[in-house]
Amino acid sequence: MYELILLFFQIATFQKGPQDVPASPFVLRLLLPAYVAINYLILFLNSAHSTAVLQIGVDFGLIVLFSWPLLYTSGKIARFPQTLAAMLGTDVVISFFALPAIATLNTHANDLAYFAMLALVLWHWLVSGHIIRHALDRSLFFGLGLALLYIMLSSQIMAALFPEITGSPQ
Repeated sequence: MYELILLFFQIATFQKGPQDVPASPFVLRLLLPAYVAINYLILFLNSAHSTAVLQIGVDFGLIVLFSWPLLYTSGKIARFPQTLAAMLGTDVVISFFALPAIATLNTHANDLAYFAMLALVLWHWLVSGHIIRHALDRSLFFGLGLALLYIMLSSQIMAALFPEITGSPQ
């Protein structure tokens, strides 16, 4: 398990790519509980208890529904398990580092916590672009563009489905 954590940290720090993830359903079975747990904890800190499991399921579905068609249309569908595992694993790593900032924002927000969240969002974008770039064998600029598209679409869909977490009117 330590090797997997280290691998996803190395992907999140741009030392490795999704091609370094073992193409095994076992890796995904190990990642899913960690992905659910860390995201549940984040939603718990944000007081979104009632719909937490549904939100996590939708978020997972969005990752799948974004990455699978990209790989399919590029003729690289065999890379799907590795790409999905890289997306989930790096999300777990970045979300883990986001926990203190989220807790601070929910208790006594300050400039440092806002800056930390901005840095974490940028890091997530860069890492997603890095993964997409390697998965599709395209340029980093192309990967960052698709990652930005994914983040924007995902945010809009989550805000539309769960307006209580964004504070927007129903």
